[in-house]
Amino acid sequence: MEEKLTYLRKYNKNVRILGINEISRLNDNVIPTEWKNSLNNDDVKVRIDLFLNIWKKNVGIQLRNTISYLNEHLINIEIMEVDSMYSVLYTIRNSKGDILYYEGRNPKEGQKNLELEELWDKTPTTIRNFYENVHDGFYYYASESMGLVPLESVTFLGDEDIEWSIIDELEEPIKINLDSSFGFFTNGMGSYVAIDYTNCIDNNATFWSAKLKPKYNINFWSYLDEWIVIGFET
Repeated sequence: MEEKLTYLRKYNKNVRILGINEISRLNDNVIPTEWKNSLNNDDVKVRIDLFLNIWKKNVGIQLRNTISYLNEHLINIEIMEVDSMYSVLYTIRNSKGDILYYEGRNPKEGQKNLELEELWDKTPTTIRNFYENVHDGFYYYASESMGLVPLESVTFLGDEDIEWSIIDELEEPIKINLDSSFGFFTNGMGSYVAIDYTNCIDNNATFWSAKLKPKYNINFWSYLDEWIVIGFET
């Protein structure tokens, strides 16, 4: 535990892991009831199985490979607290034997992205299901990347402060509207899986990058599922 906390505190000095007794004493409105019921258990295997059932219920089809990987490689799942905010900490041992920490934030914390909030009701239902019922983002703890970012960190592609140099290199006009596009996934190196709210039926998305030619009309979840698993193995 001390080694884990030393690592986690390199990125946030106030982080701590809650014990079972602390979880049981949390008010019902602080974390989702399903979190509390799943993680208030001494048996790690039971905690993992119960929590992955939350994933399966909400995005079992969309993130089938991610869920399968977690089912095989998760070795612990806990609640951590930072400055009175709660997240789930996933401890993963990948196929190389490396230990990885992923964070899934608390969906009860609420929306914190003003541009996105105005369009939230137009977000594909499956994406809302994840953010509202599973996690407010799920990502590699150290870099907050290689997964769904928390809503407050979703990138508004139309932000005037962001320069997309790739646009000058394209031979054709871009096929998305940057002013209605948001990057929900980032690989941490300037590439995103983005939803354009003027064309997001059936989870239609775009792979958008600061350096690479965009890929249009990709399936949001298929791309995401593949990239998350790649992150686990990198």
